[in-house]
Amino acid sequence: MKRLVILIGLVLAAVALPHAGQLKYGATVTADKGTDFTKLKTYVWQSGWDASDKKVHAQIVSSIDKELKALGLELKPSGPSDVIVKYATLRRIDVEANVKGDATSERKQLDVGTLVFVMLQPGTGKELFRARVEKPIEIEPEQLPASIASAVADIFAKYPTRVKK
Repeated sequence: MKRLVILIGLVLAAVALPHAGQLKYGATVTADKGTDFTKLKTYVWQSGWDASDKKVHAQIVSSIDKELKALGLELKPSGPSDVIVKYATLRRIDVEANVKGDATSERKQLDVGTLVFVMLQPGTGKELFRARVEKPIEIEPEQLPASIASAVADIFAKYPTRVKK
């Protein structure tokens, strides 16, 4: 039995090692299993995590509003709603460390954006839906809107009413 456990561990290590240095990007979501997302019809924005750049903030809000509208949710400027929504962003630079070459070789750098989107139950603050997407982005002003729209689309592709069961 001990040999079998060691053999399985060695096989797993052999499979995992070639992929250890690879960067992983994509969207992950968590949805409350007790929530019927088809019954959610209205939402309001909650500030607090907004992007510091006003243009970026407007692009993120616009992209999320577009996706929520496509799901049948209506934005309310204030007052009671079915859910409260908010987001947070982070930008970092990833460096490929597993590139072959000598010490003077330049390593490829990627601008990576992280977008976290949350839907909360009014009154309780219970998280109904949380999504996080990490992916390489273009930070040039003319290309940033497409990067933002792509990240938001990745999140809502995994929204509970769009995922086949």
